[in-house]
Amino acid sequence: MIASAMFLTRFRPWRAVLLLVRGAILLALGNAAIAADEPAGRYTNPLIDATLADPCVIFHDGLYYLYATGDVDGDNGYRAYTSPDLVRWRRGPVVFRPGAPHVWAPDVWHDSASGRFFLYYTANAAIGVAEAAGPFGPFTNPRKLFERSIDAHLFCDGGRLYLYFVQLPGFRITVQEMAGPTEKKGEPRVVLQPESDWEVRNGRVTEGPWMIKHGGRYYLLYSGSGADTPDYAVGYATADDPLGPFTRADHNPILHRSAGLFGPGHGCAIQDRAGAWWFVYHQKAADRRGWDRFIAIDRLHFDEKGKLTGKATRGSPQPAPLTTPDF
Repeated sequence: MIASAMFLTRFRPWRAVLLLVRGAILLALGNAAIAADEPAGRYTNPLIDATLADPCVIFHDGLYYLYATGDVDGDNGYRAYTSPDLVRWRRGPVVFRPGAPHVWAPDVWHDSASGRFFLYYTANAAIGVAEAAGPFGPFTNPRKLFERSIDAHLFCDGGRLYLYFVQLPGFRITVQEMAGPTEKKGEPRVVLQPESDWEVRNGRVTEGPWMIKHGGRYYLLYSGSGADTPDYAVGYATADDPLGPFTRADHNPILHRSAGLFGPGHGCAIQDRAGAWWFVYHQKAADRRGWDRFIAIDRLHFDEKGKLTGKATRGSPQPAPLTTPDF
């Protein structure tokens, strides 16, 4: 999500003005569709061609909801986008403004027991949680969980809750077992930190954790290298327990730069109606340092031995996820 010493200088004044102008134009469009029209059963990245990053997607009552960094006066809150199919997206309302700057990397989790929605947010390099009655919020009652931390993600496994996040300084991916959506249990433990060549190529970074379970194994997806650079990429590590220990895949990174494609990273994994895994993430718009990014989606594949692979795409039509047909 951020590059080490630069994390409080992400939005310079000139960039904030541009984002405000762009936001005003989008607001004037109301709920117009963001994604371009595609032939049935196909999609082409950029999926949402707006300045957005670090997406989280949930499915609720027939719709997908996407939350991301950006599009609220720069990075001062979160907005919801909705889609029937993970391809056609509509810009929705602002759902959270914490009253602090540098609001990044949202994660929303629906507690089926209580019916409540919990938003794990980063604001000014601290992690907190807020809650709402529905996916459009507004998310209220914010409570701080961790100082000097970013990129929270809640994972539920058989009723047990685990919060993955990144400790600063050092960009160390950490897990905290939770007694409930807002209550910690025990002490956090570091599970990954920058070590591999691709994680330190352009900044020493491991961030953007996202956990999935497949075949009884736990797959921790994460991003490495500086998020403002075209070398930003995605890898994963596996474990037999959500608390680790984790072993990096020897073929990392699985999503990385290629000809005309830069800095793929920091996303979330979600399954379609057929059970296939998809990664919703961001790419950089150009081959240079900066924070101009857009939302993309691409397929993840497991082979018969549990090896996970993927390929980032841009500008070429791809088979779309199998989802609900009606908007």
